[in-house]
Amino acid sequence: MSVAEPRRIVLFRHAKADWPQVSDHERPLAERGRKDAPVAGRKLADTGISFDLALCSTAARTRETWKLAVHELPHRPKTVYEERVYEASPGELIAVLNEIPEDVQTVILIGHNPGVQGLTEILAGQAEGDAHQRMSRRGFPTSAFAVLSIPGPWKSVEPGVGTLIDYWAPGGA
Repeated sequence: MSVAEPRRIVLFRHAKADWPQVSDHERPLAERGRKDAPVAGRKLADTGISFDLALCSTAARTRETWKLAVHELPHRPKTVYEERVYEASPGELIAVLNEIPEDVQTVILIGHNPGVQGLTEILAGQAEGDAHQRMSRRGFPTSAFAVLSIPGPWKSVEPGVGTLIDYWAPGGA
């Protein structure tokens, strides 16, 4: 695997969460979220990307989203539950990405807004096709994901280096 090959990052927002009387970190998925997560998993499978690593927030809703979505993928990647992804800013998420081992080519990060959307907007210096327009129109609702191509090593991930190559959100776009 060469550093000359572009890396792929998929930024995946957790599915719709419920609001029971628990801490924010322990909020489970709502019924709609339990329906949307496998659909998002099938759409991830449709991208044809084979993930080497999944970085998932430790929050209950992200863990549950990933558990439902990953079953739809043809290959189950190594999953790391990363506390720093919970409530992370785009800058904090970049720091996590900068630590990815260089033998990893493709990563999916399962996280939260506003961090996931902010990171997508910050990394995407350019876009292919109408991916940016679709994301601008829809925002980054629950279960949405963006696919970015990143040149160079993980330690060089910084604002503007990526290309937004795909975007999907439930219910259209």
